[in-house]
Amino acid sequence: MGHGDGRGRLVSTADADDTGTGILHVDMDAFYAAVEVLDDPSLRGLPLIIGSPDGRSVVSSASYEARRYGVRSAMPVSQALRLCPSARIVPPHFHRYQAVSRQVMSVFESITPLVEPLSVDEAFLDVRGVRRLWGSPVQVAELVRRRVFEEVGITCSVGVASTKHVAKMASTIAKPDGMLVVAAADTQSFLDPRPVRALWGVGPKAAEALEGRGIRTIRDIRESSREMLDRAVGPALGTRLSQLSRGEDARAVETERIEKSIGHEETFDADITDREFLKAELLRLADRVAARLRKAEWETGTVSIKVRFDDFRTLTRSQTLAEPTAVGQRIGEAAQALFAQIDRRDPVRLVGVRAEKLRPAGAGGFGLWDEDEDWRRVEGAMDDAVARFGSATITRARHLGRGDGRGAAQHPKAHGVD
Repeated sequence: MGHGDGRGRLVSTADADDTGTGILHVDMDAFYAAVEVLDDPSLRGLPLIIGSPDGRSVVSSASYEARRYGVRSAMPVSQALRLCPSARIVPPHFHRYQAVSRQVMSVFESITPLVEPLSVDEAFLDVRGVRRLWGSPVQVAELVRRRVFEEVGITCSVGVASTKHVAKMASTIAKPDGMLVVAAADTQSFLDPRPVRALWGVGPKAAEALEGRGIRTIRDIRESSREMLDRAVGPALGTRLSQLSRGEDARAVETERIEKSIGHEETFDADITDREFLKAELLRLADRVAARLRKAEWETGTVSIKVRFDDFRTLTRSQTLAEPTAVGQRIGEAAQALFAQIDRRDPVRLVGVRAEKLRPAGAGGFGLWDEDEDWRRVEGAMDDAVARFGSATITRARHLGRGDGRGAAQHPKAHGVD
């Protein structure tokens, strides 16, 4: 795999064999940094860190020039500056990134109607049905790269393969500004030598569990027994990895983007040791999550929290609810219960609440006795008041006077949907 800074890059030529392919994964190159350079060409070629200069923020993105010093996303800015003292810190402009993202997605949609956005800077495209219009998958990939550069002014990398998973792996290896094609017949030979960490769904813990058993490459996964994989990572992930290691991925490109989770998180101006304050903050974030659920007419089946301590170690906990809900009080209680299970008492710099396993509101109906009826009425009245007077004027009484330590360093994804 590539190293995130362009080392280990592999690319294909325009006459590459694309037999059996038709899925493209398109990924913008260092997107936030590229947009900043687009708006200020004097930044071109400089090591850029996209983040806040206040010393407590984390790196949102970095240019390839900074990545070659070891700078990575989610790294503390202070650490990034130690690795690359000459880096230029540029504050993020998220509204601008969204605007450029819409331009990019419009290019994709003008080529094929089968576009599945994954985030602001990447998407899957199914181009099997547009051969008569634009040519073979390789020709379409070249067209995408050319038009994004000419019409938007930034570069992208494209993976071309027969499945989504392999296409995504290929685009990563081709970065920056490249194209890598994996013909269907070459899928296994492409996969086998790659490290287990290259597989979709293999995080650090799963990788350690596999590598601790001598399973270091995708070939090792393919040749391992299901019993060994199940012991290493559990039956569900073991089944998934076994399939992916053989190039099996039946997922289609989904043109309707379904929200998988809704969350809010807060980075404090000063580290917090007051657990009652933190519990109140979790409830406040739960109210914000619930309001967005109700607005989108969703309910959540699982609540998760994130807690980041002053040494940047981050813990997550999740709980499946007895009944799906969009009630802030219920989400907040679950979040507080999860927080109570964390024994560590070190100062906290960030907390977050996330609603997961979403489903349409009321899909399961209501029982004969609705324990949340009163809270539904109260929170419905709050929604009405917010619609009339704005969110800044409405809050729980317990939150009044708790503004110290919040807000100025809010995480850039606090308002987003993943």
